[in-house]
This record gives sequence, structure tokens and C-alpha cells, in this order.
Amino acid sequence: MPLRVPRAVLPFVVLIAAIALFAVFMAFKKAPEKKEDKQEAPFVSVERIELHPMTLTVTSQGLVKAKYETDLLAQVSGEIVKVAPGFVRGGLVKKGDLLAQIDPFNYEVKLQQARANLASARASFILERAQGKVAEAEWEKITSAEPSDLGLRKPQQEQALAAVKAAEAGVKQASKDLERTKIIAPFDALIAGRSVSPGTFVNIGTSIGRVMDVSKAEVRLPVPSNELEFLEGDGLQAPVELSATLGNQAYRWNATIARDEGVVDDNSRMFYLVAEISDPYNLHSNSKQKRLPFGTYVTAEITGRQLASAAEVPRSLLRDDKIALFSNDKLTYTTVEVVRHQGKSSIVTAGLNNGDMMITSSLQYPIEGMSLALEKDAAAEYQPLTTAEPSPVTDDKES
Repeated sequence: MPLRVPRAVLPFVVLIAAIALFAVFMAFKKAPEKKEDKQEAPFVSVERIELHPMTLTVTSQGLVKAKYETDLLAQVSGEIVKVAPGFVRGGLVKKGDLLAQIDPFNYEVKLQQARANLASARASFILERAQGKVAEAEWEKITSAEPSDLGLRKPQQEQALAAVKAAEAGVKQASKDLERTKIIAPFDALIAGRSVSPGTFVNIGTSIGRVMDVSKAEVRLPVPSNELEFLEGDGLQAPVELSATLGNQAYRWNATIARDEGVVDDNSRMFYLVAEISDPYNLHSNSKQKRLPFGTYVTAEITGRQLASAAEVPRSLLRDDKIALFSNDKLTYTTVEVVRHQGKSSIVTAGLNNGDMMITSSLQYPIEGMSLALEKDAAAEYQPLTTAEPSPVTDDKES
């Protein structure tokens, strides 16, 4: 007779059997293999450092002005009877060109009178000298005593000679006054203004016009005192490149630092250098270079001192004068010597070697010594250098 399990106990039997089967299953199940947590190294982009000689420059701005500006003033009085066609504002004239003419009639007459006076004075002197010789001969016939100066008419001769010299001076003065009736360009010039017209009566000192010398132009360039250290010595004779946009075209001109003003401006605290440009209007040159008009606002690049070996790096990559490098798949930091910050760049002269790989991408949590990786393309491009051992950056100040 089969054993019957009471219905009340049956659920407990099923539960115990299920637990037993589960225990057997877990006993024969293989434990999962443990996998080591492996964190991938972050990818970075790099740029290889290239050291090379570098010339520092100092940038400034200024207005082009004539080296000499002269007011033409009348030196004799009279009526303006002639004005040259080129004597107009903006006109270009050469040294010695006639600009205007004051009526010369009165001065021609005075010159003739002065010449006549000179001829008369010379005749009187010749006559007086002859009379002196006659008096001397007569004195010798009368007596052997020494004659007096008055007896030989020497005072009269000296008086006549003085009259000759005065007449000669009168001729020179009359000749100069006649010459001054012509208003002549004192140098190659640009006419800045004209104050007279035909028929204008002028007195001595009346303004005739204003001219600007076009043989040389100058630009007064303000330089901050902390930029002076980037110049070679005091900066004198340093080459300068001037640039400006005229219309829609950019132009460049060469200049030279001719002098400095020797003082720091009280208001701006700037030190001023003066650049000089020869023949800005191309009057004596066959060059097709664009002329440089007075009043042009120009930017000046002043050539400064030479660095024997330096690198230009983005200023944003510097942290407390340190730069992040990719070296042996690790993050390293190197301290550099910054000579100058200019715009978004910095000039470094120590702390870097040729071929160093500067990290140009940002890292979220940078820790020196952490592992880094390059992308495949970058890794192929930036293979380690196999050339001679790199030399450290040196500044020419140490050479």
C-alpha cells in the first residue's frame, strides 16, 4: 500500500526539494572569472617644439610728419605781381623754384642808384689818391723835412676809401633786396598753404605761405618703458618697417630710428623714439613704391635684439611658467624661462629642448606622471627623434 503524504505537509515537502535542487546547482556552477579593472589612458594632442634664432620686435604707432616745416615770410615790402602755378596747397616743388614775385621795380632802381654811388665813390678815391701824390711831390721840392699826414692828404684818402666801402655795401644791400623780391622754395617741398595772391601788398614779415620738406619724413613712436629691454642697445639706427592701409590696399615702407627724445612723457609715461624715412614722396627715386603722405597713421615694427635660440608657444598653455609635456607616454611638467608675452603667444628661451612634445589639449584632472596616449595619426606623426641629442634653449644674453 503506497505511502500517502498528508495534504497539509505537501507544500513543505515541495519547498524543501526546491531548496535542495538549488543547493546542488550552485555547488556545481563555475565561479565567474575575475576581470581586472583597466582604465584607459586619456588621449592628448601634442605639438613638437622647434627651437630657432628669433628677432624680437617692438610695435608702436604714430603719424608721419615732415622733418622740417617752414613759414615763408616777406623780407621786403611791395605788391605780389606773380604767383607760380605750382604754388598751391598740395603742390610739390623743387629747391630753388620760384613761388611768387614781389614787384621788383623800386628795388631795381635802388640797385642802380647804389651802383652809381659806388662808381662816384671810387672816382673820388682815385682823385684823392692822385692829389696826395701831387702834394707829396710838391713837399719834396720845397723841403727835406718829413711831411705831415695832413699835408699828404692821407685823412682825405681814408675818407674817400671809407666812402667806397660804404657804397659797396650799399650795392650788396640793394642787390640782396632785389633778390628777396623772389620767393624761392628753400628745399624740395610740399606746399602746405599759400597766403597771398597777385595784387596782395605785403610788408616785411607778412606770411607768404608754408612749406614742408619732402626729403625726409619722421614718425614719433611711443614705446612703453618695459618694452625698451627688447631693443638692441638704445635702439638707435634700428630698422623699422612701417605699414598702413591706403584705400583697400596695405603698403609697407622702410625707415630707421634716427634719435630718441631722451625723456619719459609726463602724461603718458611713454618713451619716444623718432623714425626717419627718406624721400617719402619718391621725388628722387625710380622705385614704384607707394608714396607715404604726411599725416598718414602708420604701425611700426621696430627690429629689436636677437635671440640665439627660442620657441614661441601659446600663452594659454603656460601655468606658473610651466608647460605640460608628453614624455614616454606620461604627463610631465617643465619650468621655462619666458622672455616676453606678446598677444596670445609667449617667447621661451630656456627649459625646452628641440623635439619636446608639448601637450596642446586640455586634461580634466591632470596629475604629473599619469599615463597618456596619442591618437594613431598623431602617434605616427610624432615618432621620437633619432637625431643628435637636443641642445637646451639658450638666450643670447648668456653667449
